[in-house]
Amino acid sequence: MRRTNLTLATAGGLLLATALTCTGTAMAAPSPVSSTAVAAAGCRPLADAPARAQAIVNAACSQIGVPYSWGGGSVHGPTYGQDYPGGGPGAHDSQVKGFDCSHLVQYAAWQGAGIALPEGTWNQAKWSGATARFTRAQGIAPLQPGDLLLWGTDPADLGSVHHIAVYLGNGRMVEARESGTLVMVSDVRLTSQYAGALRIAGAAQPPAGTKRFMTWGTDVSLRADPGTRQPPVGRLPGPTAVDVLCQARGESVTAEGYTNDAWSYLPQYKAWISNIYINDPAAWLPGVPTC
Repeated sequence: MRRTNLTLATAGGLLLATALTCTGTAMAAPSPVSSTAVAAAGCRPLADAPARAQAIVNAACSQIGVPYSWGGGSVHGPTYGQDYPGGGPGAHDSQVKGFDCSHLVQYAAWQGAGIALPEGTWNQAKWSGATARFTRAQGIAPLQPGDLLLWGTDPADLGSVHHIAVYLGNGRMVEARESGTLVMVSDVRLTSQYAGALRIAGAAQPPAGTKRFMTWGTDVSLRADPGTRQPPVGRLPGPTAVDVLCQARGESVTAEGYTNDAWSYLPQYKAWISNIYINDPAAWLPGVPTC
């Protein structure tokens, strides 16, 4: 159980008057954002797509009108961001509760389809769980709602990706674009920095009878029973999506000032994890039966 967001890594950023993207990388200046761009109307799947892809879109659209905040957001919703070190409109984003581009995408994937995307636009662009990839040359013709659109300083290098958005269909997308604006629906910008897209909706679903959660922390121990007396039977090196079958009371564990005696059984590891390391505000996980 953790009551903060996963991390506030600089996974997103902002556009300044000099036209910086989500991570503060220079690009061609965008056209002015009209008042209709931030309206909720039209934020929905605009073409046929599988149910999980539509759920990703719906989750992103549920945040229309939430402020942009550099470094803000988590799989659970908006958070206060970080002050952008370059100044400009993002200089006070630590006082703004919202999303940057990558955390909006991360939220939509998790809440809509239980898909755990990594932190950072560049890591999301290179995510090994993508079920299909589309090049810059293919344009948007082969895309479906729920696909993730990418922009980078070098479109041939996914490590340079600095902005990411969720495709709605019919040339439209939903994005957290820049400090001083709200999560909005926009036209897809096929600029010189457009770097293609990836499809995530075909990623594996949680096994039947389980519920998916995200962990927090690094080097988290997995145990043979709900306690720490026996040596670990496995470890999670960083935040990981885990499928919980059931939970039980066991040995109390304390971390970051919180104490919890609840443990969850992870069938894919055949091991237990203390609920103190499950990234959910509830100590006893909602919707998970007792073992």
